[in-house]
Amino acid sequence: MTPERRVPPPRTHRALPALTRRAVLLAAALVPAVTGASGPPGALSAHAAADDPYATLRRRWLTLALGAGYDPAAEPYASRLRGTGDLAREYRAAMAPTPTSLWPGHPFDPPSGITWSYSRLWTMTQAYVQQGTGLTADAGLLADVSRGLDHLSATVYHPSTTRYGNWWEWQIGSPRLLMDITAALHDHLTDDQRAAVCAAVDHFIPDAMLRDYSGTSTGANRVDLCRSVALRGILGRAPEKIALARDALSPVFPYVTEGDGLYADGSFVQHTWVAYSGTYGQVLLDGLGRLFALLAGSDWEVTDPNRQIVLDSVERAYAPLIHDGLVMDSVNGRAISRGLLKGDDQGIMRSDHVHGQGIIAAIAVLAQAADAAERERWYGRIKGWIERDTVSPVLTARQFGVAELARLHAVAGSAVPPAADPVGHHLFAAMDRAVHRRPGFALNIAMASGRIAHYECGNGENPRGWHTGAGMTLWWPAGEPSDQYTNWYWPTVDWYRLPGTTVSTQRLADKEGGEWGAPKPDVRWVGGTTDGEYAAIGQHLRGLGSTLEARKSWFCLADSVVCLGAGISCADGVPVETVVDNRNLGEGGEQEFTVRRGWAHLAGHGGWILPSGGDLRTLREDRTGSWSGINTGGTTERRTRRWQTLWLDHGTDPEAASYVYVLMPGAPRDRVAARAADRDWLAVLANDARRQAVHVRPLGLTAVNFWAPGTAGPLTATAPASVLVRSRGRTATLCVSEPPRTGETLEVVWHRPVRAVVRADPSVEVIATGRRLRVRVTPEEVCATHRCEVSLG
Repeated sequence: MTPERRVPPPRTHRALPALTRRAVLLAAALVPAVTGASGPPGALSAHAAADDPYATLRRRWLTLALGAGYDPAAEPYASRLRGTGDLAREYRAAMAPTPTSLWPGHPFDPPSGITWSYSRLWTMTQAYVQQGTGLTADAGLLADVSRGLDHLSATVYHPSTTRYGNWWEWQIGSPRLLMDITAALHDHLTDDQRAAVCAAVDHFIPDAMLRDYSGTSTGANRVDLCRSVALRGILGRAPEKIALARDALSPVFPYVTEGDGLYADGSFVQHTWVAYSGTYGQVLLDGLGRLFALLAGSDWEVTDPNRQIVLDSVERAYAPLIHDGLVMDSVNGRAISRGLLKGDDQGIMRSDHVHGQGIIAAIAVLAQAADAAERERWYGRIKGWIERDTVSPVLTARQFGVAELARLHAVAGSAVPPAADPVGHHLFAAMDRAVHRRPGFALNIAMASGRIAHYECGNGENPRGWHTGAGMTLWWPAGEPSDQYTNWYWPTVDWYRLPGTTVSTQRLADKEGGEWGAPKPDVRWVGGTTDGEYAAIGQHLRGLGSTLEARKSWFCLADSVVCLGAGISCADGVPVETVVDNRNLGEGGEQEFTVRRGWAHLAGHGGWILPSGGDLRTLREDRTGSWSGINTGGTTERRTRRWQTLWLDHGTDPEAASYVYVLMPGAPRDRVAARAADRDWLAVLANDARRQAVHVRPLGLTAVNFWAPGTAGPLTATAPASVLVRSRGRTATLCVSEPPRTGETLEVVWHRPVRAVVRADPSVEVIATGRRLRVRVTPEEVCATHRCEVSLG
């Protein structure tokens, strides 16, 4: 669990804090251009804002929420605004207050019905305050929104209600929407209405929640709580509430070493054991960006120097996981099961692209708090992602309102040139994830350990994600549409045959192992080492609900990944399989599939090689599924997709089985055939339960995952370790990590003449050079890579 940390005491502020001149000018600049000469109902002049700090901040928040600088009569804004008006008419017509609901079919028990009701009222509010909706300043619409707010306040969302059901609905989902509605309609609500809103937020988000950094008040959840409390302070003219919210952000900033939060290696964890950069991480990034911008220049400005960690996370934690506008599904947790949800009036497919575009939009918000150099780099990345996302165009994405679209169009229209994704390897050891980027492909490996769960299910979501941490390997070839995991992948995939995994075929129950990240394997050796370009990644695998045990390694190289498995043992009484791959061919896909002795190729995708031979099983099949099959909130609509599956059958109850195959993402057939025929390219130096090792002569690379002390090829380790050595001309670099994270010193010997040490990390002590290199490494807990560069004898 995350260690309990106390929030610093609130700073002292005057009862009516004065805004700086910078803040006043900023507030004037942020008044939305779309409001027209008279502005929307409740608009303030810049002069009035300067005299009222709370009104200034409220106005600034509305600019963040509703947008500025766009023409409501131009596309894509005009159609988006008309759509808001159409939804508002539909909601208004259907609203029918009863003691237990505001809309039929959405009762207040479960409390998701409360959040749902506020969501519809927020849509109606936007239709009222924004130009071009067809309902702008409609008095009848305003009266209905006010009636809905009063109904919720009187029947359920008030201080006399004892919370029931999912805490999130009461403390995050509902208050976030309620604060936005109240900010937008502030001048049209009575003092009693505003007081009731503030009292409800005070009740459901008590100050104590922001004074202790523990429980559900951590990471992205903490940022959401602070967002609502800060707005409550602004709308209720309570400076101490704004200060509390600002100061309660501070525990979110520092790197953590366990539990929820950002890690120094770029990992982001939520719910203690789940890799969650893509969804909860997006919430954190977006929420902090909005709060930084909201409070800038005021007496409540976020000045904690650790906020730079958040800014650094854009390039360290988020950008490596974004590919062509999507964010890799291994960091989306149970959200991979959402897809199309029942009752979603806009019919948005919640895919890897939707989650990725949410992060991109959040980076555009956070850029307001960045310095000029950071902002230019981020804009270049955003423009590159926008240009490369041909599956779900970012600048017209249905998930975005006009505010997000305006910000993204402003970036797209800037003079900053688009940036390509940098080539390299990113090892997120703290969340058991790795990303390998090459000019021809991007690849993602997902693992599990005693620190990171096999998978997360909960709230009826993702009940069959059992094997998503069993070495699942997702990849995208360059030059092809990045829709492999977007196009109805998760409703139709065989959950026992996820790509890259080694699994017992024993049938598992839905939610096997428990909910909320409970199922974690009792293993420590998961991780690897990298020189920033190539990597050795390993996983000690123990199956979920199974006796399966295996050692798996991925050696990530220039145009391929060498995959080794060893010590594969199981006593479940069923076959054990390693799924070489499982590709989604779309609806009725007819891609040419070639199988030859020792290799296979799938047109438009890539190829696979079996250097040691073996019986590669293949299957092309059509599979049909619905989102409701993997999420109780999903639609029942059924779709069929065609699949090409490749696997190795280790037999029933194998003992010490093994495998070797090479994955070549995006490679044409002739290159795969040529590589399969080249017997000198790869040497497998060891592949057993004690060590897995390869030597790749053209790259000058030798890499070993030592599961136990021993020797493999020219390398020796005195303790479990991951070692990679790469020679280039007359120099070489040795990289070492200690994935078990014992923190104990280990020694590594490279049996190769070494003339001298050029440079070494402080954690690396050079014991001997000459006929061989011998180093002593004092590892760090987070499975860091320790480097030593030498000149060769």
